[in-house]
Amino acid sequence: MKVFVTGIGGQLGHDVMNEVKKRGYDCVGSDIMKKSNDNYTQLDIADKFSVDKVLSEIKPDAVIHCAAWTAVDAAEDEENRDKVFAINVGGTRNLAEACKKLNCKMLYISTDYVFNGQGEKPWQAGCKDFAPLNVYGQSKLEGEHAVVETLEKFFIVRIAWAFGLNGNNFIKMMINIGKKSETVRVVNDQIGTPTYTYDLARLLVDMIETEKYGYYHATNEGGYISWYDFTCEIFKQYGLTTKIIPVTTSDYGLNKAARPFNSRLDKSKLREAGFKLLPDWRDAVKRYLEEADL
Repeated sequence: MKVFVTGIGGQLGHDVMNEVKKRGYDCVGSDIMKKSNDNYTQLDIADKFSVDKVLSEIKPDAVIHCAAWTAVDAAEDEENRDKVFAINVGGTRNLAEACKKLNCKMLYISTDYVFNGQGEKPWQAGCKDFAPLNVYGQSKLEGEHAVVETLEKFFIVRIAWAFGLNGNNFIKMMINIGKKSETVRVVNDQIGTPTYTYDLARLLVDMIETEKYGYYHATNEGGYISWYDFTCEIFKQYGLTTKIIPVTTSDYGLNKAARPFNSRLDKSKLREAGFKLLPDWRDAVKRYLEEADL
């Protein structure tokens, strides 16, 4: 099998590329940055001509689409909105249309932000009650639509609270703050579960080895927690004694983009389809800290 991976400069794309290589598949990665590498091609996914050219030359059997605009607050700025939609919607549609021409599978990474973030009931993979709270969420939802409207052989995998070795993330940020401060304020009324990209990458490659197409939700196991709970465990494992003060989202008040209170994702469809679930998030934090240079 030949696999094409977008966004390999990011946390997830980096780990997916490594997982595909580990399994011995022929793999080509892409990102918008210029690099010199035999298994890499520079690609602006918003450029339809370039996408068609690159994929027609590579002829992959599966595309794992990890590239995206993920700066949630910056997406709210008027000057960025066209670019956000050009990447997250236009770029996704370009890839889907190229996959259709080649009759290859496509796996698209989405987010809990496509929902309205209210209530306490976990979001089901098949839920169509969409109501994004912000520009980023709307762009990712329209990306989902672009895939579904174009392809039959697709996987849409919604994730939440991602962290990985190759890039910035919540764990790195909190440890850096914790090292410099006596106290740290962390939101305790937004609930979800973290996703370690190293673990997720294994699942995504498991998926493209099958034809079990459709919508899925994937995070690490271990139950639903708040960002405050997450921080407490991070500091405990890292050995920081910084005081953590729980605050409400309204008290925190630092984000341009509205954040979901309910990021709970129901992952029962993974089990029903026979996929191996991700490990407990606490174990994921432990393994991450052992690998990360923090």
